[in-house]
Amino acid sequence: MAKGLPPRATAGEYLSRAQAGAITIAAEFDQHSVPTAESTLSTEDFVAVEVGIFGAAGAHAVVSSADFSLRVNGKKAALPAEQFAGVFRNLRDPSYNPPELEAAKESKGGSLNTGGNTQSDLGATPPPVHIPPAMERAMQLQVQNAALPEGDRTLPVAGLIFFRYGGAPKGIHSVELLYNGPAGKATVTLQP
Repeated sequence: MAKGLPPRATAGEYLSRAQAGAITIAAEFDQHSVPTAESTLSTEDFVAVEVGIFGAAGAHAVVSSADFSLRVNGKKAALPAEQFAGVFRNLRDPSYNPPELEAAKESKGGSLNTGGNTQSDLGATPPPVHIPPAMERAMQLQVQNAALPEGDRTLPVAGLIFFRYGGAPKGIHSVELLYNGPAGKATVTLQP
């Protein structure tokens, strides 16, 4: 079960926010980064939005990632939110240096041959990267714990929502987080 991220002190601490009935939805667009409490991971096939939902002291709200969608570059069809488990397929830790790649570098003459311009490098496919199962499971738990908690929640509550988008971040010119849920409707204009 998702625990979410610690909500910031106020909705004003997020880059963007909008009102939906009695609640304020605050958000930041994280592109292909997946910020968790332990580290920042990445994914090529999804983008993440960190969402904080705020209300009056002690207020409750029914929270569901299914109430959110993402409009990229003004396209008419918005991307629906995806379950956090979908991100697992190509989740990566940018700080991880796989032994397979280190061995491949050493076999090609170490760091002296990093240009990739020699005849032997042309057409060479890098070796497949195998993430150790324990590390893979730890990354999956980080994402699960960072996902937006669902159900009847005491506010404030915060977490990540994921949307399938494999495009390059430089191709994103405008992003809107759309909310259509029990509290009403809202559009949060995010900074790409």
